[in-house]
Amino acid sequence: MISNLANVSPKAKIGNNVKIEAFATVYEGVEIGDNTWIGPNAVIFPDTIIGHDCKIFPGACIGPVSQDLKYRGEPANTVVGNNTVIREYVTIHKGTADRMTTKVGDNCLLMAYVHIAHDCIIGNNVIMASYAGLSGHITIEDYAILEGNVGAQQFTTVGAHAFVAGSGQIRKSVPPYIRVAREPLQYIGVNTVGLTRRGFSKEKIQEIENIYRTIFVHNNSITKALDIVEAEMPETEVRNQIINFIRGCKDGVVKGV
Repeated sequence: MISNLANVSPKAKIGNNVKIEAFATVYEGVEIGDNTWIGPNAVIFPDTIIGHDCKIFPGACIGPVSQDLKYRGEPANTVVGNNTVIREYVTIHKGTADRMTTKVGDNCLLMAYVHIAHDCIIGNNVIMASYAGLSGHITIEDYAILEGNVGAQQFTTVGAHAFVAGSGQIRKSVPPYIRVAREPLQYIGVNTVGLTRRGFSKEKIQEIENIYRTIFVHNNSITKALDIVEAEMPETEVRNQIINFIRGCKDGVVKGV
């Protein structure tokens, strides 16, 4: 159902059972999947793809040209996955020449006033609480949670299942499975509550804790700590994931305790 008071381009592709409320605007070149709801006054700009079963609340603004002064009109898009909820006044800017896209995955929750800048890639099952903001070129991996008022510096990465406490300022990347807080942001432990809720065994959580104890608690340099983990701990998928993440962060990761 499309309200007579909505402004929907005839060149937009609208799926089945989509509801677009009064005063919403959908531009040409937009694709909206089945069973998605677009609330009043939401604006969906060109070159935006919205998945199925999404809910986009009033005032949300998805896919406008980015605020990057280097943008020269190159083709780029904005993609929102399936079953994602975008609350009031969220802003998501389209990509630029870096990645050519800004992407939000499936089953995400973006609470009111979240901002996602150009060329950010957000994984699946990510939660960003109100007023969290991402600069450009940021990656947030699956199941990460950013609490309210979190800000992230461009080109940083937040690893899978990580938890960033409210008002945290992300200036260095956050490895997977950990909790970070304080100012400057630092490791405060493994995200045991989140991991338990997602079905991680006690043994697997213990393995993660042992790895991070070596990396962040035992006063080793990061380089030495990773060498110790690699040499002394059994090779597993999780161990390799943590090592590869940290070694791949050219600008470093958050500090230990």
